[in-house]
Amino acid sequence: MYRLQVYDKNHLGLHWQIHKDSQLFFHEYAKAKVKMPVSIAIGGDLLYTWCATAPLPYGIYELMLYGFMRGKKAQVMPCLSNPLSVPKDCDIVIEGFVDCEKLELEGPFGDHTGYYTPIEPYPVLEVKTISYKKDSIYLATVVGKPPLEDKYMGYLTERLFLPLLKTNAPNLIDYCMPENGVFHNLILAQIHTRYNAHAKQVMHAFWGVGQMSFVKHAIFVNEDAPNLRDTNAIIEYILENFSKENALISQGVCDALDHASPEYAMGGKLGIDATSKSNTPYPTLLDDNALLALLQDKMQNIILLKQYYPHTRNPICVVSVEKKDKSIIESAKNLLGFEEYLRIVVFVEHTSNDLNNPYMLLWRVVNNIDAQRDILTSKHCFFIDATNKGVMDKHFREWPTETNCSMEVIENLKKKGFLKDFEKLNQKFHLTHSFSTHKEDL
Repeated sequence: MYRLQVYDKNHLGLHWQIHKDSQLFFHEYAKAKVKMPVSIAIGGDLLYTWCATAPLPYGIYELMLYGFMRGKKAQVMPCLSNPLSVPKDCDIVIEGFVDCEKLELEGPFGDHTGYYTPIEPYPVLEVKTISYKKDSIYLATVVGKPPLEDKYMGYLTERLFLPLLKTNAPNLIDYCMPENGVFHNLILAQIHTRYNAHAKQVMHAFWGVGQMSFVKHAIFVNEDAPNLRDTNAIIEYILENFSKENALISQGVCDALDHASPEYAMGGKLGIDATSKSNTPYPTLLDDNALLALLQDKMQNIILLKQYYPHTRNPICVVSVEKKDKSIIESAKNLLGFEEYLRIVVFVEHTSNDLNNPYMLLWRVVNNIDAQRDILTSKHCFFIDATNKGVMDKHFREWPTETNCSMEVIENLKKKGFLKDFEKLNQKFHLTHSFSTHKEDL
């Protein structure tokens, strides 16, 4: 499933990401120096939409998966202006050809990551025919900050593809893609650990399998771990088992939508082996105000902080900062003398983060870091820079804005009775804008 950008009445931009099948087909047609036929089917059986997103191996036709799930063959019909076929029951069909020597700028587009993806060159479809059935329905979805409709498609993918994933990782028990990790930014996986470095072996297996290779951050737990969807219990388990020595920072392909990587579609990855108890000593606990005063003495651009899971071996200290003339990782070196009190420290922008909202904090953190650039470690500390990046951080790509809903849309939803208790919902999910924390809120 790909997004389309309307240029004019006869031309559509085709967002075929570099690692996807359509891009591979495009290059084959380009080598042959012939135009590529393209047909876009909209509507019909709702299962078509999910099958189009399914992470199938290269060469496996999505309608084969559809037939397997429905227990019958998909019925197709020939297109009118090119040699392709489309499902007979789809509502709208757009047909045409792509000139493989022609690219146009596509974007920006507010995508399922919750950020606007930057403008990039993509192929263009010259539309020849549009056909539709009577009373046709234009099937669409809304993407943006989580949670939205795509989380349910992602959950179905997660469950149905677990057995297939086990063929590459036979000791895999279960895995989970948290909705606020927007699928490829964070996964949790539970395995039967059989030997030293087993989790690291499975990390590499994951990063080498189809669309799982896009995953930026992967955390592995043992068979004695709590249910992966019991949020507090699994976080406590991970924090008790976390150590710097069992964190693997690597590099590989990233989703084309990832904005934090220094290079397009390639960047850092973080794998954490939390399958066994850590030897990291428990820190000396200070309350938030005392710790804040201590850290501000060495790093003046710190505004506020909040500690999560302070009773664990590795408490998470989320620190809001005001970026100035130095990268956060460089400034964080001033805090290396406080290992007695710190373990995992996450820096976020003060203006756009509510320290009392862990759901949206996680969403921003896993979106905004590149593990190779944005992590600093010491003997017991793990500093993570999840702020917006720019030239001072040696990040030279455009940094995107978040997808915020307009008040016009909000008011229309209210009138239709779809939106109740908007203020509470907005505070929780940052629908119209980002929220920051004030000292009195902590």
